[in-house]
Amino acid sequence: MLQLYFFVSIAFAFIAWGIVSTRYIWPWLRSLPRAEALQPLLILHAFRFIGLAFLVPGVVSPDLPPAFAHSAAYGDIIAAALALLALASLPSRAGVVIAWIFNLWGAADLLSAFYRGNEAQLIAGQLGAAYFIPTLLVPLMLITHGLIFRILLQGDEVGVLARSRSAPASASKA
Repeated sequence: MLQLYFFVSIAFAFIAWGIVSTRYIWPWLRSLPRAEALQPLLILHAFRFIGLAFLVPGVVSPDLPPAFAHSAAYGDIIAAALALLALASLPSRAGVVIAWIFNLWGAADLLSAFYRGNEAQLIAGQLGAAYFIPTLLVPLMLITHGLIFRILLQGDEVGVLARSRSAPASASKA
C-alpha cells in the first residue's frame, strides 16, 4: 500500500506540473525567441545537483541500492553541468547543440532512473528525505524536457508567430 502512495504522488505531480506548464509556462515561452525561451528552463535544470542527495548518508536510507543512488546522483550532476554549459553558450549555434546534448542526456537520465528504481525494487522509504525528488521534481523536470524538445524542434521560429502578430499593429500605429 505504501508503494501506491508513492506512485500516486508521482502521478499527481505530473498532472499538477502539466497544468502549470500548459496554462502559464508554455504560453509565455512560445512568445520568446529560442535562446530566450531556453534560458529559464536551463536555469531550472541547473538545480539538478540536488540529485547528489542520493549519496548523502542520513538523507537517504542505508538500504538505498547503491547502483541506483550512484547512477541517479551522477546522472543528475552531469545534466546540471550540461545545462549550465548550454546556458553559458546561448544563443550561439554551439549553445543550441549543447542544449540538444543536455536535453537528450537529461531526459534519458530521468527515464533511466525510473527504470533502475523499478529494477532494483526500490521502496519509497529508502529515499528518506530525498522522497521529494521523484515525487515533486522529476515530473517537473520531465515536463520541461518536453518543452525544451519542442523549442529546439521549432528552431528559430519560437517567438516568430508572436512577433508577426504584433508587427502589423505597430506598423499601423506609425
